[in-house]
Amino acid sequence: MASQILVSSPASIPRHFGPAHRWKVLGVGVAANASVMAAAGGIPTTAVWLRGDYQLDNAGLGLALGALGFGIALSELPWGVAADRWGDRPVLLGGLAATGAALLAMALWLAPESGHLPPLAWLMAAMAAVGLFGGSVNGASGRAVMRWFHEGERGLAMSIRQTAVPLGGGIGALTLPWLASTAGFAWVYGWVALLCGASALLTWRWLHEPPPERVTHGANLDANVGGAEMDDVTVHATPTAATPNPLRRLRIWRIVAAIGILCVPQFAVLTFASVFLHDFAHAGLGAITATMATVQGGAMAMRVWSGRWTDRHGNRRQYLRACTVVTVAAFLVLAACVHGSGAIAGGSAWSLALPVILAVAGVCVSAWHGVAYAELAAMAGADRAGTAPGMANTAVFFGYFLTPLCLPHWLALTSWPVVWATTAMVAMLAWPLFPSPQRAMAR
Repeated sequence: MASQILVSSPASIPRHFGPAHRWKVLGVGVAANASVMAAAGGIPTTAVWLRGDYQLDNAGLGLALGALGFGIALSELPWGVAADRWGDRPVLLGGLAATGAALLAMALWLAPESGHLPPLAWLMAAMAAVGLFGGSVNGASGRAVMRWFHEGERGLAMSIRQTAVPLGGGIGALTLPWLASTAGFAWVYGWVALLCGASALLTWRWLHEPPPERVTHGANLDANVGGAEMDDVTVHATPTAATPNPLRRLRIWRIVAAIGILCVPQFAVLTFASVFLHDFAHAGLGAITATMATVQGGAMAMRVWSGRWTDRHGNRRQYLRACTVVTVAAFLVLAACVHGSGAIAGGSAWSLALPVILAVAGVCVSAWHGVAYAELAAMAGADRAGTAPGMANTAVFFGYFLTPLCLPHWLALTSWPVVWATTAMVAMLAWPLFPSPQRAMAR
């Protein structure tokens, strides 16, 4: 895209909108995503207790967990389009407030207690509502990052923002199973409602639209302008033509499909790892909590590293394809180890080994998100950085809906080794869909 580069001094920017403010905006995006993902990624870690307290079988558990992903999938694109039209602030404030209210309602009326067992249909409807409102955080916060950070920083910034997913999941993994097993689900829902309320306050305080001179409109700018570092100048790229609609671009849809497909193994881990560890490896609360927290913590570290590394080397597309191959290999190894454990899965050696192998596979499949979203947003342009991530998150959370819905039935027909091998084969489908490195200059 042709663009005109204008440079202005930070002195012309209002003090509270100076260059350093972009890190506060990024912090808001991380907090907002983490609070919602503490629910979306944390509640599945309570699957064993959810199944027991609500008296569900594996299929019913899959329906309850899948409803959460279904709600997010339905709402992601509309929320992203709304952010492009009305801005990040009203979308994020409204979405966080509504998500917190829905979780609070679940704490008050849908937690199982003595003499009160909520029906599965009501639980599914409530989970779907949390997803519908929670879908607001992804497109809005991604758009804010794209508008406040220039091209040379976006890989790192988007990767930091994407650490919110494992950060929220890690908070959930560390707290929600303990709350579910000791205090009950009213405390589970109430705790994540409190997190959403705190994020809404941060959004109200710090999230604002950037001044026009800080918006780069997705131009691919060099790290230096006229020999000055980008942190010391403000760049304004004025496009000569309207930014094409991502919904009409095949290349955008291809990377959207790749992102959605590669999330299937991740959601298999997030939604049913606790069931696998409990039922197959005979792991207890401590091992389950430690495994899921390790997955989330490792994912955070790898996302930050990968974003910074690909910013330095300009190799996002090569990295995405390499991550796909590593993910396939990791899940094939997991499947082989589970198959090899056989009837002695309850032995002490395998009780220690299987959680470690599962954690490694979970980290591998979670490392690439920030890089993929940075590449997608750069292809779409900053003015479409609400719509494009909304498209991707729609695909991602349809995977979140379908994976726990289908996995119990596939498990009933086959076995855990076949389940993990199948997730590896699904991941391989993403490889040809990621953009080729040889076409890296074609946006």
